[in-house]
Amino acid sequence: MYAYIDGKLVFKCPAYVIIDAGGIGYHINISLNTYAKLPDGERCKLYTWLHVKEDGHTLYGFADEGERRLFLHLISVSGIGPGTGRMILSSVTPDEIQTAIVKGDVPLIKRIKGIGPKSAQRMILELQDKLKKEGIETLTEGPQYNTAKEEALSALVMLGFAKNVAEKVLDSVSQSQKDAGNLSVEQLIKLALKSL
Repeated sequence: MYAYIDGKLVFKCPAYVIIDAGGIGYHINISLNTYAKLPDGERCKLYTWLHVKEDGHTLYGFADEGERRLFLHLISVSGIGPGTGRMILSSVTPDEIQTAIVKGDVPLIKRIKGIGPKSAQRMILELQDKLKKEGIETLTEGPQYNTAKEEALSALVMLGFAKNVAEKVLDSVSQSQKDAGNLSVEQLIKLALKSL
């Protein structure tokens, strides 16, 4: 619901921050990793995720988009909730946890408070292929699109099309159009959707 909150940093501690944005003070739970990256100045921007449950709404904040994407991957694992996801990101750096999952490093993951051997194995089982396929660098950096074709491919994958199929269709669209280099992202997607 909220992509990010940008405002005046009113209060910060290792567990949460309060950001005043537009006269509203947002209580945002953070990890130690995010706490370490917070600026000392008054203004800050946190990427957020809103957890909605019966008894309340809780905002979680992240220093960068990559940490938020990793958090969302972690909480998609059965048995890992937002609190445990935050604990994981507070115990080890996002890069270390990604590498541990990809390499199947159960001992490192088990060292995290609240994660036992079964949870560690489940995390590796459920996330290892996703992280390998996406590439670790996609979580630590925001998506960078050099061309309209790359952005169109990303959009088609987000719509649920297989990456290899979408790539082939975009290649054929590019070859069939005389001025393919001048097509906008929207035009490429529309032409590709006709063939998918």
